[in-house]
Amino acid sequence: MDLINEYNCAAVIIGRNEGKRLMSCIKSLLNHVNHIVYVDSGSTDNSLKDAKALGVDSLSLDMSTPFTAARARNEGAQYLMLQHTGLKYIQFVDGDCEIDPDWMGKAQDFLEKNAQYAVVCGRRRERFPEQSIYNQLCDIEWNTPVGDANACGGDALIRVDAFKQVDGYRADLIAGEEPEMCFRLRQNGWKIRRLDAEMTLHDAAINKFSQWWRRTVRGGYAFALGKSIHGRSKEQFWVKENQRIVVWGIFIPVLIVILVMYNLVFFGLLAIYLIQIVRVGIKRPDLGGIRFIWATSVVLGKFPEAVGLIQCMKNRIAKTRSKIIEYK
Repeated sequence: MDLINEYNCAAVIIGRNEGKRLMSCIKSLLNHVNHIVYVDSGSTDNSLKDAKALGVDSLSLDMSTPFTAARARNEGAQYLMLQHTGLKYIQFVDGDCEIDPDWMGKAQDFLEKNAQYAVVCGRRRERFPEQSIYNQLCDIEWNTPVGDANACGGDALIRVDAFKQVDGYRADLIAGEEPEMCFRLRQNGWKIRRLDAEMTLHDAAINKFSQWWRRTVRGGYAFALGKSIHGRSKEQFWVKENQRIVVWGIFIPVLIVILVMYNLVFFGLLAIYLIQIVRVGIKRPDLGGIRFIWATSVVLGKFPEAVGLIQCMKNRIAKTRSKIIEYK
């Protein structure tokens, strides 16, 4: 069966200055979808020129309007839906990823057979996990449970009818746009599925602590923003995540500082973090020797997440919009 003609599927690729990674991304899709659009967000390299050379429709975002990945995905989707009537599915993928050769067939086949599902995703892997501990941690992060899920990541195949029903991504979100859209989809009765299938190779290219810090700050910002939008829902969207950030990233550190100022004993509170790291690591024996390194990143990651949370709160109070938080 010719999946391309049978299912009428397209792809939206977003990126900026991805170079060879973008070319690999495009080439991995050429024989698996009917249409591809690349949405560029201010590249200074040859991304637009090279994408066009491969026969891919390319859009350049108006950078006078604040850029977000959500906005780029929306503009790509709108372009495809206007240009190609009858489109059934859109594969969203970041330009630093490469699609597995078997993914599109498996994903489309699942949505064809399961009409109640709006989104399907699979296993995203890091291309170079051995290059840094940070890449390795990303690879662990991507390995979410197989089965019904609450959300997908940036790479996912989405049913066009469902995408239209919720008006796509919230273009003003600088982070966390995928879980937020998935929340609205689920509120409309749709389901999200993570298949036990290889989906994409991703190149995080995180080699410095500062990159890990900024990426984690962005995560905290996303948690705070998501809670501000849907935290009062029955599901209490991301409320628990915010509570953990406040406790481990703000309350306990502030308490320690106060105790130091008054020359009181505070070593017990410092030990709480070590105990928490051990407790979190013990729960992941599947990670082997890296589990306590991973646990350390989870626990101490509450500090940069707290920075993101505070930044989000400040922006909301001042009614200002934060610029996208980039880590590479």
